[in-house]
Amino acid sequence: MEFGASIFFTDYSITPAELAVALEERGFDSLWAAEHSHIPVPRKTPPPGGGELHKRYYDVMDPFVTLTAAACATKRLKVATGIALVIQRDTIQTAKLVASIDQVSRGRFLFGIGCGWNAEEMEDHGTVYETRTLKMHEQIEAMKEIWTKDTAEYHGQIVGFPPMQAWPKPVQKPHPPVIVGGAFRLAGRRAIRYGNGILPAAPSAGSGSPEEFMPRFRKMAEEAGRDPASLSVTLGGAPEDLAVLRRNRDLGVTRMTVRLPPAGKDQILPILDRWAKLIPQVNS
Repeated sequence: MEFGASIFFTDYSITPAELAVALEERGFDSLWAAEHSHIPVPRKTPPPGGGELHKRYYDVMDPFVTLTAAACATKRLKVATGIALVIQRDTIQTAKLVASIDQVSRGRFLFGIGCGWNAEEMEDHGTVYETRTLKMHEQIEAMKEIWTKDTAEYHGQIVGFPPMQAWPKPVQKPHPPVIVGGAFRLAGRRAIRYGNGILPAAPSAGSGSPEEFMPRFRKMAEEAGRDPASLSVTLGGAPEDLAVLRRNRDLGVTRMTVRLPPAGKDQILPILDRWAKLIPQVNS
């Protein structure tokens, strides 16, 4: 089982380059950057889990910018959106962003995607909340056309464009892995339909425990004609608990990510040092 780290990069957190180097030095496989374009005020939609919305949601930087800095500072570390709110982004421009960062990182990009939860935020971008999942599906289908064909066109219910050409193409073939985030039941279906992996939300968001959803996910994949081994499973919120980590490893979880606060390196590096000792024990 691999280990990544997830963070909301801000102008007061550790820098992307500093964190990326520290992760690579300590045996982590990936860095996951969150995304929110803005937070509308006032806001009706409650955050996942309820309660007050943390300041980091207002302050987070653009993930494609921060991950490019991280990629340029490292050689092996994968860089990942965790998650990119594609429904709030232009389809053609996002396809170029993904291909470009995959080129800059020399094939180390993981495209974590999701619909998001903030209805007001997505509506400010012209996205209709009720059809957001259809839009995301069509966007990914359209991007795959752009990534894999010299001349691409797409005609969906929401997303569409006539024949066009766009470069660069991604280094990874046919394209970077598309990892679908969200509550297990729905995100699992989407991942099987048009993704390469799943990033289930926390159990409190309806995903259940790994003991519950791992066998269900395998069965769903098999019933849909997908090889379960071809679909990665990345779980967030890795605990510093060797028994739990090994249990998830044995269940077939591909990767767990450590959630880091948007803090400076004086707070982040001690956390990473503890994990540098724990990671080898998990896979021993």
